[in-house]
Amino acid sequence: MTDHRPQTAMVLAAGLGLRMRPLTERRPKPLLEVAGRALIDHVLDRLAEAGVLCAVVNIHYLGEQIARHLQGRARPRVVLSDERDLLLGTGGGVARALPQLGPAPFFHLNSDTIWIEGPRPNLLRLAEAFDPATMDALLLLAPTAGSIGYGGRGDFTMAADGRLTARGEREIAPFVYAGAAILAPTLFSGAPAGAFPLTTLFARAERTGRLHGLRLEGVWMHIGTPDAIAAAEAAIRASAG
Repeated sequence: MTDHRPQTAMVLAAGLGLRMRPLTERRPKPLLEVAGRALIDHVLDRLAEAGVLCAVVNIHYLGEQIARHLQGRARPRVVLSDERDLLLGTGGGVARALPQLGPAPFFHLNSDTIWIEGPRPNLLRLAEAFDPATMDALLLLAPTAGSIGYGGRGDFTMAADGRLTARGEREIAPFVYAGAAILAPTLFSGAPAGAFPLTTLFARAERTGRLHGLRLEGVWMHIGTPDAIAAAEAAIRASAG
């Protein structure tokens, strides 16, 4: 166990947002608003609250809009990783940014992940639970049932010690990856060149017992379709009431 909070973070903001059309035809998904704030600002606010000093944000689709939006951001300081020449996928994008992220474990967040906090901030809980001696990745997991806007079959089962096993093809798993994690740079040792999905490295870490999970406290909201925005806003209003 460690209480060393990551000082850097990777925020994935390069996706095409195809399932959010028509909202994403002229605006990238990270700039869509939920409860009056762009999705990526919800994420960066959480990172600032967790003490992160520098966030690397990768951009591709309509990336100039994201770059413009983030120009005035001071907490955390934002560094852009420009993938407008080639979309590198969820794994390749992080691999390219590793020199900017530094040698220590870092937060990793999707730019569209949003949740209502429980008693304690989930990013701080991740930082306290991450153990570099036994983990290459610690994923924040939400219950498959009860998460707002999610109707999938889940991603993982979790053992009593927190180790994860990916869902089999025809199975239903109790937990879904909530789009937030702490990753160690060692996860990327020998990673493929070019574009590849992060799930490739998660699978490798699972085989060596170094892929772990932490259950989210609070309510996770999956912003996958235009309808999900209204559902998320209703949940946020209810939690504030």
